[in-house]
Amino acid sequence: MRDALQRAGSRFWLRNARAPGVLVPGFAAERDAEGLVRLDLRIEDGCVAGVAPAGARDAASPAGSATDGVDMQGGQVWPAPLDAHTHLDKGHIWPRTRNPDGTFGGAINAVMNDRAAAWSEADVEARADFAIRCAHAHGTVAIRTHVDTYLPVARGSWQVMTRLRERWAGRVALQMASICPLDRFAGPDGEAIADMVAGAGGVLGMVTRHSGELHEDLPAGFREELDHFFSLAEARGLDLDLHVDESGESGARALREIALTALRRNFKGRIQCGHCCSLSIQPEEFAHETIAAVAEAGIDIVVLPMCNMYLQDRVPGRTPRWRGVTMVHEMRAAGIRVSVASDNTRDPFYAYGDLDMVEVFREATRIMHLDHPFGDWYRAASADPAEAMGMKGRGLIAAGQPADLLLFSARFMTELLARPQSDRIVLRDGRPLEATAPHWRELDAVVGVGD
Repeated sequence: MRDALQRAGSRFWLRNARAPGVLVPGFAAERDAEGLVRLDLRIEDGCVAGVAPAGARDAASPAGSATDGVDMQGGQVWPAPLDAHTHLDKGHIWPRTRNPDGTFGGAINAVMNDRAAAWSEADVEARADFAIRCAHAHGTVAIRTHVDTYLPVARGSWQVMTRLRERWAGRVALQMASICPLDRFAGPDGEAIADMVAGAGGVLGMVTRHSGELHEDLPAGFREELDHFFSLAEARGLDLDLHVDESGESGARALREIALTALRRNFKGRIQCGHCCSLSIQPEEFAHETIAAVAEAGIDIVVLPMCNMYLQDRVPGRTPRWRGVTMVHEMRAAGIRVSVASDNTRDPFYAYGDLDMVEVFREATRIMHLDHPFGDWYRAASADPAEAMGMKGRGLIAAGQPADLLLFSARFMTELLARPQSDRIVLRDGRPLEATAPHWRELDAVVGVGD
C-alpha cells in the first residue's frame, strides 16, 4: 500500500475504502450496521477533490476513474484527528518524578516539585517537542496544550510554546491555554495572566479549585471569583478552557455555576470544560439540570477517559468502584458537543500514553461504551474537537479539505479497535508521512535516566 501511494503521484484515486459516514458530509451512500460507508476518494494536489460511491466514476474528475488508483481493499480511511486537551509542558517527566501513590493529590505535589526543580525553557522545550513529534507521527494535525501558568516562571513556558507553535506551523497546529487555580486570577496577577494569554493568542483557562485544595466543595467566594474570571476574558475577547470538577466528590459542582454564569453574562466566546467527573455521582435531578444548562450555554465538553480512570477512585489496597468519567451519553443526547482527548502523557497525572488519538478513541470506546451503535461518536476525535478549537471543517472527509488522512488495513470496527493499528499509513497533503515516533532514549539526558 505504501509503495503504491508513493508511485501514485499528486493526483490519484484512493478507492474501495470504508469510512465513518458521519465524517463524510453530504455523502448519501448507504451506511452499514456500524455507520460505515463504501467510497472512493479523489486526491489532487494535496486536497480531497471529490468523494464518490465505491466503484463509480466521479464526473468532477474526468481525468480519473475509480477503477484506477490505489486499492484500499475495503480498509478504512479516517480524517486526521485533533487532540483538544493535552499538557505538553508536563509531558515525559515520569522517569525523574513519579507519582508516589497514583492519586490526584500525589500528582499535584509531584508536578509542583518537578516544576520548581527542573523546568527551564530548555527542559520544557525538549519534552514538549518530543511529544509533538509523537503526535505528528501518529497522524494528529492539531493540539491544544494547557500551560502551567504560575507567574513569574510561567513566562518562560509560554515563550517555549510560542516558539513551538511557529516551528510546527503547517504540520501540527498548536494552541495554548493557561492553567492555574481560580484564586490566582484575583488581583494584579489575574490581569497579568490574562494579558499574557491575549498577547500570545491563547485561550484563558483555570482549574475550578483553590491553590492547595482538591476538587471538593466549591471554595468560598467561588461565584464572585468566577464572575471576575469571565470579565477578564470578555475584556480581551478570549475563549475559555476550564478544568472542572475533577473528582468523585458530590460537592464539586462548578460545571453548573460555569453554565449559569455564561448564560447570565451572555458570554460570546467559546467555552470548553474538561473532566467534569463528579457529575456522574450527583443526584440524577441535579445532574440533568446541569446538563440542560450546559447545553443552553453552548459549552463544549472534552473527556479524558484514560487519565481519569488512572487517577479517580484510587485508594491503596482497594479496587476502584467507578470509571471516573462524566455523563457523555446524556450530554450528547442533550445536544452538547463532546470530544475525547489525550490529557497527560508519562507524567504524575498519567504514567502512560503517547499522544496517539487512535489509542484514545479505542480506549474511550471501551471505557464509555461509545459503540453498539457507534452513532455520531466517530466525531469525538475529529470533527467535534475541530469545532471546539475554532477549526471547523477539519476532521472531516470533504472536497476542498486537505488530504490529511489515516489509512487502516482494518475493514470493520472490531478489527480497528482490536489492535493498536501500528501499521496505519498517515497521509499528509495526500502523500505518505515518513515520520516515526522518536525513541524514548532521546529524552534520557533531559529526564536523567540511562540504560
